Amino acid sequence: MENRFLLFLFFVSQLVYSQTIIKGTVYQVNGPLEGAAVYLNNTMLGTTTNANGEFSFPVKSGQYEMIISYLGYKKIIYSLNTSNYTKPLVFALEEAKNTLDEIIIKKTVYDDEWKYNLTAFKRAFIGQSKLAEECEILNPEALHFNFDANKNILNAYARKPLQIQHKGLGYKITYELETFTINNSLVTYLGYSRYQKLKGNKRKERKWKKNRLITFNGSPMHFYRTLLTNSTYKDGFLLHLFKRVPNPERPTEAELQKAREIVRLNLSRNKNVNFSASIAAPKTAFDSARVVLNKQKLPKFKDNIYKSKAPVSDIVLKENSSTYLNIEHNVLVVYTKEKEERKYIMRNAFSKIREAYPQSSSIIPLKKPTAIDINGLLVNPLHVYYEGYWSFEKFGNALPIDYKPQKK
Repeated sequence: MENRFLLFLFFVSQLVYSQTIIKGTVYQVNGPLEGAAVYLNNTMLGTTTNANGEFSFPVKSGQYEMIISYLGYKKIIYSLNTSNYTKPLVFALEEAKNTLDEIIIKKTVYDDEWKYNLTAFKRAFIGQSKLAEECEILNPEALHFNFDANKNILNAYARKPLQIQHKGLGYKITYELETFTINNSLVTYLGYSRYQKLKGNKRKERKWKKNRLITFNGSPMHFYRTLLTNSTYKDGFLLHLFKRVPNPERPTEAELQKAREIVRLNLSRNKNVNFSASIAAPKTAFDSARVVLNKQKLPKFKDNIYKSKAPVSDIVLKENSSTYLNIEHNVLVVYTKEKEERKYIMRNAFSKIREAYPQSSSIIPLKKPTAIDINGLLVNPLHVYYEGYWSFEKFGNALPIDYKPQKK
């Protein structure tokens, strides 16, 4: 089954070229709060408060999601619109009471089970791409896990912000994990991140510049930006519209249930059944039931492309100077200028080695339409989920939203 991936990163930002100096003060019940983090989500813009609880930093004009946080206090998410900013901001943080998280944190033991869960977390959060190998969580001990074996659900918690160093892209990232869940094959997480550039020599700078461009090309950010600039096909993307329909070759759940009952009944009478023997032509109801059960591993659905190389207008709606993603069924996005990396081809232990194809990703809409901001981001990213290549490239292949490819 294809991994499904929902990425919950809440941010709204619109960047233009003028700048505004944002100033303010952060308090707690006993007075000004020193060392509180104040930053614009998923960008390189932010600072910490001084001894008087004050902060100040330049911001490009636009609308943002400002995060004000301090360990042990409730986080504030403030919608900042620089056009409405006229005077210094004032924020009052309240102490947090996370009873459930505290219970899980107190019972954490850094044993083999914790290490196993950490490996699962890294695989689902950082990813398994070549770039992900250079992305390291510096304080993994901040992570705590709760695994429900009956439901096969893994939840992760982090009392402290994760400190992540990406040697492949040249960033130090502070990531405040809000929620993280692996529910069978579905991965969902919500968090807030602040990027800072690493310092390096000229060789490293060239490497980081190259890797950032490779990461951007073919990414969801790149794709959505082309929808805004009407350059989708020019930039190397192809759009194929498809419907997901039940697989006619796979038995229905009712047929499978009936077949299981027949097999169970026959086994109660005769336990000496050779299940490895093939059945070319069923002669009994028992034979037919076994044939039906042999087909239960077939995929439940099939994807039928009904429009190849569809025009961008088929998935985009523009109203009142705003742009929306508006997909009737589903869309297969093929990026023709880069091929899949080997790790993607081999992501399933049972995959056979094959040649690399152009990167293909599916967008499955959950709600429509959904707005696209001018940075190439969905205002409500939970309105879609991704399958294919975009579900493979996770946080280890993420860029800050204020990244812009440098022209050669």
